[in-house]
Amino acid sequence: MQAKLDPHVIGNVGLYYCCYRLSLLGWNVMPTTRNARGVDIIAYNASGSTFIRVQLKALSKRSAVPLGSSLNKIAGDFWVIVNNVVTEPSAFVLLPSEVKQRAGCNEKDGQVSYWLDPPRYDQEAFRDAWHRIGSGQA
Repeated sequence: MQAKLDPHVIGNVGLYYCCYRLSLLGWNVMPTTRNARGVDIIAYNASGSTFIRVQLKALSKRSAVPLGSSLNKIAGDFWVIVNNVVTEPSAFVLLPSEVKQRAGCNEKDGQVSYWLDPPRYDQEAFRDAWHRIGSGQA
């Protein structure tokens, strides 16, 4: 039985899994400072002519992705959600606009929170859809 991992470790596993997958596509990948506001990964193609910014959410199991109190913080060119990072990582590649369109909202005691439920991101169109990002070979 797997011991429960610290959320920072789960985040790192997801981050480096995503970096690995992007590297296989030919991107030069640079993780940003952990827990900094903004994107988690910056990557550029082989010629240095194209840059992409990736926001990553790593989860230990198939669960909802917390998005915070505002959808204005959804940044980057792509969003990658990696769940089951310890056992069998599954990655879902979405555009920020798709995350916003699919976000659920809850209000309790005047506090608003947004999230992305698994049925809203765990779809064949997004599953391992690294082709949406494209190749870094050009």
